[in-house]
Amino acid sequence: MPSIDNELLAAVSALAAAAPPVPPPAGDWKTRRENIDALYAGLAAAAAQGDGTVETVDLTATSPDGHPVPLRLYKPTTTPSALVVYVHGGGLIAGSLDGYDHVCRQYASQAGVAVVAVGYRLAPEAQFSAAVEDCVTAVGWAIDHLAEHLPGAPVAIMGDSAGGGLAAASAVACRDRGIGPVAAQILVYPMLDDRTAAAATDAEPFLTWSVADNVTGWQASLGEAYGSSDAPALAPPARVESLHDLPPAYLEVGQLDLFRAETLAYAARLMEHGVPVRLSVYPGAFHGFDQFAPDSRLARDAFANRIAFLEQL
Repeated sequence: MPSIDNELLAAVSALAAAAPPVPPPAGDWKTRRENIDALYAGLAAAAAQGDGTVETVDLTATSPDGHPVPLRLYKPTTTPSALVVYVHGGGLIAGSLDGYDHVCRQYASQAGVAVVAVGYRLAPEAQFSAAVEDCVTAVGWAIDHLAEHLPGAPVAIMGDSAGGGLAAASAVACRDRGIGPVAAQILVYPMLDDRTAAAATDAEPFLTWSVADNVTGWQASLGEAYGSSDAPALAPPARVESLHDLPPAYLEVGQLDLFRAETLAYAARLMEHGVPVRLSVYPGAFHGFDQFAPDSRLARDAFANRIAFLEQL
């Protein structure tokens, strides 16, 4: 049985104590959305809200199907070295621009990059491929507006959890549609495979995103195609047949994360298809460890590694 990192133990214990005595059943996306959004609001309130070194502008882009996609541009007062399209987490069913405002501010201020956060459509109100289309729209907007905001800067796409999976899918879609160049994809404990079940049974006591949670998110997004051979390849990026010619990738996952196996498998497939990959696995770390325990050694190490990768753009 693996053990949890000592610094993370207090965080996961507090999380468990605050959780409802009976978790919602698989399929109950409404309760999960309420819980996730409340959690993000609490994390945002506890985080520092910036020191005045980041300017923000709310914008709107239009997806191919005519949907207005909310964007929020974060620009550090220093000249940014790159433009990063950021896709928030939330299991495909929750999350918002406001819930991730502190996260995007941190990257803009500490990595010296401009950030474009995407307010993509959530499931089940909007099933696949609405969220991917919104993220690809944001990448296209970022590339089209570089001359105005950051002439000559590279564009990367980044996300965590469900946002990491959407970032991976968006990188594939951009490749297939000739949208680019996309300089890199940064996938933080990404949600990549709808077929994931009890792939990390040794970590069961530490799963902050459970099998039931995962089933709920994928079912909401894919509907009747969930888990079947009819599931569209781009929705779960792990089903994409060819990963050739994708941008260099940074992938990260904790040892006690339900997404451990699928992250490692995706990294291996990227390398097999000739994509440069940097992979970080954090022992004793659960899903979302950096958000629940941002001052822990592992969280600081993870953030430093992401920053180092972004700085190389």
